[in-house]
Amino acid sequence: MRVLRIIILQLFIVAQCFASFQGKAIKVLRRQILEEAAWALQQQPVTVTAASSPRSAGGKHDFYSEGDYWWPDPKNPSGPYIQKDGLTNPENFVAHRQAMIRFSRIIGALASAYKITGDEKYVRHALMHLKAWFVDEGTLMNPNLLYAQAIKGRFTGRGIGIIDTIHLIEVVKGIMVMELAKAMEKNTVAKIKNWFGLYITWLTTHPYGKDEMNATNNHGTCWVMQVAAFARFTDNKSILSICRDRYKNTLLPGQMALDGSFPLELKRTKPYGYSIFNLDAMVVTCMILSDKTENLFNYKLSDGRSIKKGIEFLYPYVKNKKHWPFAWDVMYWENWPVAQPFLILGAKAYKQKAWFNTWKDLDHNPQVEEVLRNLPVRHPILWLN
Repeated sequence: MRVLRIIILQLFIVAQCFASFQGKAIKVLRRQILEEAAWALQQQPVTVTAASSPRSAGGKHDFYSEGDYWWPDPKNPSGPYIQKDGLTNPENFVAHRQAMIRFSRIIGALASAYKITGDEKYVRHALMHLKAWFVDEGTLMNPNLLYAQAIKGRFTGRGIGIIDTIHLIEVVKGIMVMELAKAMEKNTVAKIKNWFGLYITWLTTHPYGKDEMNATNNHGTCWVMQVAAFARFTDNKSILSICRDRYKNTLLPGQMALDGSFPLELKRTKPYGYSIFNLDAMVVTCMILSDKTENLFNYKLSDGRSIKKGIEFLYPYVKNKKHWPFAWDVMYWENWPVAQPFLILGAKAYKQKAWFNTWKDLDHNPQVEEVLRNLPVRHPILWLN
């Protein structure tokens, strides 16, 4: 009995610490959450069927985007595009990407507001958007990315385009938060899970999916993060196991240096933004894949590399960017950092007050499109459970 009482006391203490941490985060974000949710309640669904590009080889229901760093060739304006790494072509078709980010923001805001208030009006409105994207035949998106990040004159789509659906991870997280609400329709959730089941199959079997899975930089990280999130939502244990294995045996040893940096990201023309982006994705991946049996925040390689080391390497440069010892980003240097998810999720995992305080003082409502595009988690309250 004494041992049982000690265990119960320990669990109580852990629960209290968590409640305190979540409460502090809600205190920081409550006003913003409710304001964003009020905006979301006024929004009507906009899916991939609302806009199209004559350059797309797909149909009305196919997501389409274009490679960011590809431009018309001045020597051959009507010919294949040429690459300018790190420099975004402002003439690219981005309507589908913008619609998906907007969708993610709407669901994230509504689910966050529901979580802190219990008001089911947020769930009812979220259902309208969810049905439009995943259920309604007139407006739904096909569960694949055959035509993402195309390049005029070169490719109608690429595996690299799979990174465009990182914004769906907060959609499924939002559904999971709202799933037990009385207003949530079980048959609709079942249809949405079926959609994501089909998407997981495509991501794990199509050549584009396999190419992205084997990418050695942030694209490989984002493949694992997405597939893990969708597998958690659909309760696909075999896929979750594959994702854990890739984190432990591919992502961490293949991408992180002994000092905690990501050398492949540091070689890019935007090393600061890419380093932050990859660390955010890895931390979120650890959050998704950790459960009662295994906590990836505690996982270390034999040489000491771990996700904590990655946070410890980058944190000083997020706290004070002036100390960044590497090249400055060729674009958007002035827009980073914002309230990065690795800070709050890392603070929770390792009980680091300094990381939380830095997160608290950064921008929680960025408006720059490039920043929004590279934030896999914009509603951290959803993840504190």
